[in-house]
Formats: sequence, structure tokens, C-alpha cells
Amino acid sequence: MAGVLAALPFSAQADDDFLTADLNDEQMQKQYVLDVGIGGFMNTKYDGSDEYIFYPVPLIGIGRFYIPMLGQVEDGAKERGFFIYPSFGFVGGRDESDSDRLKGTKKIPWAGEIGLGAGYRYGMFRVFGDLRHGFNGHTGWVGRAGVDVITKPFERITFSIGPRIDYASDSYMDTYFSTPSTADAGVFEADGGIKSVGAIVRTSYAATETVSLHLQGGYDRLIGDAADSPISQNDDQWTIGVGATYRMSFDLFD
Repeated sequence: MAGVLAALPFSAQADDDFLTADLNDEQMQKQYVLDVGIGGFMNTKYDGSDEYIFYPVPLIGIGRFYIPMLGQVEDGAKERGFFIYPSFGFVGGRDESDSDRLKGTKKIPWAGEIGLGAGYRYGMFRVFGDLRHGFNGHTGWVGRAGVDVITKPFERITFSIGPRIDYASDSYMDTYFSTPSTADAGVFEADGGIKSVGAIVRTSYAATETVSLHLQGGYDRLIGDAADSPISQNDDQWTIGVGATYRMSFDLFD
């Protein structure tokens, strides 16, 4: 799933697909099958905040993805095998007025993140990892790894649950968790490493062959310097969201 929305103080990333309806014969012959839609999420105002905001976010699920010279690197019709996918992330802008803990810190503009992910699926189990590089608001590296158990309790319903672990480089951590001498909270220098651990649970309903509805909940526990930073008011970060997607299938290359 990819979440991309500017000018709001939240973070979102793409690491999991929202695909539920099985690919039909026509879709399995296409180079690209994408589920595109919109969702609404409740998330913390920024990493470490104890305030929550509700925001809209675009959703993108990848069913089939073709790369010239490599071929079909993602095939949603297969339940066993290796896959590669593009990975995107977004971190909203942050200002010292967003919290008393941020007073004296610098303003951080929105940041985009782009990279690649890879994984392996074997039946109901899926393991994956991705790595992205930031631009604009930060220029560090971030990564996420996870394992999912995927089941279909009913023909049109897909349920998945699994743990997550997030990594952030020195540059990222310095941008979002270090505090300068001018900060009311005092000086703090954050180093890179594991930023958080948590889990995601999701239920999706295939209303038709092209339209799916989704419900997702998530939890992340900040650890290390992310938790020790004076700007972090709450190490427990919760998310909940709903959304709907529409499937498109097409070819781009001969």
C-alpha cells in the first residue's frame, strides 16, 4: 500500500498490498494490475506524538508488475515464489507549533521516500523487506521488514496479520528525533538503528472483481533513540484506517 499526501504532519509507507479479489483470466495476461483508491486513517500527528489526527490518503495495491529485461517481478496470481515491488513513503511536514515538546526545533518540510522491496510467499505465509531513500524533508534511509499470515476465511474476505520492524539511518533520526541547543526540551543527538517494532492486522472484502473494501489497524512501539528523544511524548503509536480500491489492468510494453 502506498500513502502519499503533502502538507500534513503524519507518516505513511507502502509495504503491503490491499489485493483481495482473485485475478481473472484477462487480468493474468496483463503486465500491470493495480488497485487504486482512497482511504481515511487515524494516526499520530508525528512520530512520538500523543495527539492523533484523521487524514485522507491515496491507496495503491500491486497485483502484477512488469520491469523490462526482468519480466514479471510481481504476480498476484501466484501463491508461491519470489517477488519485487516499488516502495514509496511519505512524511508530512512538522513545525514547532505542533507541540510544546517541539518548541525551539527547526521546521521540517514534507519528505518523500522511494525505493524497492522484495519478498517471498509460500502459501499463506509471506516475508518481505524494503529500503527507501528520502528527499526534500530528509535524505536518510529507512527500511521495514515483516512477516504475514494470510488467510481467506470466506471466498470474498482476506485476513492478514503479522509483525513489523522499522529501521532508520543516522540522517533520518537526526532530522526527526535530535534536538538543538535552542530547544526547550534540551539537546539530544539521535543515532540510527531500529526505530520501532509492531504489527499490522487487516481485513479486505472483494465486493466485485474490481472493487474492494479495506479495514486496517496497526501498532508500533518506538525503541532506542526514537523512544529516548525528548520530543517523544508516547512510545505507543496506534493507527486505524478504512478504504476502498478500484482495480485497473493494462499493458505498457510490447
